Amino acid sequence: MQKENHLYEAKWWKREKGKLLCTLCPRYCTIGEGQSGFCFIRKNIGGKLYSLGYGRPTGFAIDPIEKKPLNHFLPGSEILSFGTAGCNLGCKFCQNWTMSKARMDDSNSFYASPEDVVQLAKKQKVPSIAFTYNDPTIFGEYVIDISKIARKEKIKTVMVTAGYIDKQARKEVYQFIDAANVDLKAFSEIFYHKLTFSHLENILETLLWLKNETNVWLEITTLLIPGENDSLDELKRMIEWILINLGDEVPLHFTAFHPDFKLLHKPKTPPETLFTARKLAMQSGIKYCYTGNIHYKEGQTSFCHCCKTKLIERDWHVVTSNNLAKNKCRVCGTIIPGIFI
Repeated sequence: MQKENHLYEAKWWKREKGKLLCTLCPRYCTIGEGQSGFCFIRKNIGGKLYSLGYGRPTGFAIDPIEKKPLNHFLPGSEILSFGTAGCNLGCKFCQNWTMSKARMDDSNSFYASPEDVVQLAKKQKVPSIAFTYNDPTIFGEYVIDISKIARKEKIKTVMVTAGYIDKQARKEVYQFIDAANVDLKAFSEIFYHKLTFSHLENILETLLWLKNETNVWLEITTLLIPGENDSLDELKRMIEWILINLGDEVPLHFTAFHPDFKLLHKPKTPPETLFTARKLAMQSGIKYCYTGNIHYKEGQTSFCHCCKTKLIERDWHVVTSNNLAKNKCRVCGTIIPGIFI
């Protein structure tokens, strides 16, 4: 890995009225000469659109897979995680804003080719790579090239994303992806418009597509923010939509908000809010529902939905016991949905 100044021409754009129209995500930025799109890292240089994030991660880490969070995808394993600068959403509550709101010129990035990333995963002896920290949609070209090589090397790849991506581009970006955790940030267009500068319907379309038209393992996360998206009515509507459209086997994670970025005036999420949301989801028929960002072992444990045996017990992000027999409950033999070691 080394410094490199090579510019990588972006996919998913066209010329329109003397400017460039980026078609990677539903924001559809119109970008003039020398300007960047909303995400900061897709830039018009000399009448062509370039991805400034290609090959320029801002740092790597080895994380527990449960930190993504993914509880039904290689539980107990480690994953090589990285992101770039920038983001195509404008979440006022961003928990990782120092990266997602950074411009590439301001970030402490370095060059790593797709081959470098896969070789690093092999060197660290981890079974998977996560595109995370900021939204990997914006460096989709890099995602494609890494995940294609990783597939050949039998290393799995994971998208941790808000799901805000154009329906044509996502077919290419997710072609070699094995799993995704999608943030369903709320179930209100008002929330999405006011607090993320995006739209709910585009996220629901991505969830439907991932579940019904791909083999990507899917889990969903909702960060519950006091007074914004934690009402019982909104939670009921979201859970009902998931059950009707995605089924009862997609794991759902409710996580706790802490004051950050532009929502410093908001209180952190009370643990009781997460307990209530999880109870509501499971009583409604969601088979696997978890809590995050709080220490609550029951809310971190995977139970057999048939006999209620504790299958995978966790303490924060550490698996403390595993009672799965490959993909089955050791007690009753029920098949547990997911991708297991």
